[in-house]
Amino acid sequence: MRRLFPVTDMTAPNAQVNAVDREWSLDELADAYGYPEGAGTWLRANMVSSLDGAGQHEGRSQPLSSDTDMRIFGTLRGLADVVVVGAETVRQEGYRPARAREAFAARRAAAGQGPAPVIAVVTASLGLDLTLPLFAAPLVPTLILTGAGAPAERIAAARDAGVEVLLAGEGAAVDPARAVALLAERGLRRQLTEGGPRLLGQFAAAGVLDELCLTVSPTMTAGDAQRIAHGPSIALPTRFGLASLLEQDGFLFSRYRRI
Repeated sequence: MRRLFPVTDMTAPNAQVNAVDREWSLDELADAYGYPEGAGTWLRANMVSSLDGAGQHEGRSQPLSSDTDMRIFGTLRGLADVVVVGAETVRQEGYRPARAREAFAARRAAAGQGPAPVIAVVTASLGLDLTLPLFAAPLVPTLILTGAGAPAERIAAARDAGVEVLLAGEGAAVDPARAVALLAERGLRRQLTEGGPRLLGQFAAAGVLDELCLTVSPTMTAGDAQRIAHGPSIALPTRFGLASLLEQDGFLFSRYRRI
């Protein structure tokens, strides 16, 4: 892996090391992707896109990914308090509970975090299989984010199954800003969303997305796959500034922050 941006000062300590194409350690990745100091609540997204703009292939992101992309995926989870994900992505990607990883244990303990991030599933219908390990046997209890107008019997069923349900909207749908605030009130301020495209589109349209970690995969898919964000249009496009850019095997690992 090579750092392409910020441009390396070759006179600085470790500059030659950072410029060489090599595999970075998980500690180095964690340092590179650390949440901003003193930022308070911070919502970042982690997504992958093909060269022609597809956010998935045949409904899943895995065909666009790589080993390095998955290491960054794991690193971002290792730094987060909570992973916010849409119900359709949970179903399509076969989500399982987040696991504790020894590589991040000391870093998480020093930050006052639990052993693994909380998974928070966003859903309007609560059409979820509550017997799956994500809900029935997580290391850290999974949360459900839904609206007050969601089916009352399904909210009750989830609570009866021992899953905590947070109401983050007046109707059935979740209000993105309210969801971010509710999680922050629980101390879950280092927030990460892994999509899918509809959820990311809602966060972007609501103006609550602070950072986008985007992997550009050197692949072409054609077809009619969704982009990484899909949903309501933003009246004035939101500007993001490039914070960092890494490269390995033709994959570009970019990080953009809202200006």
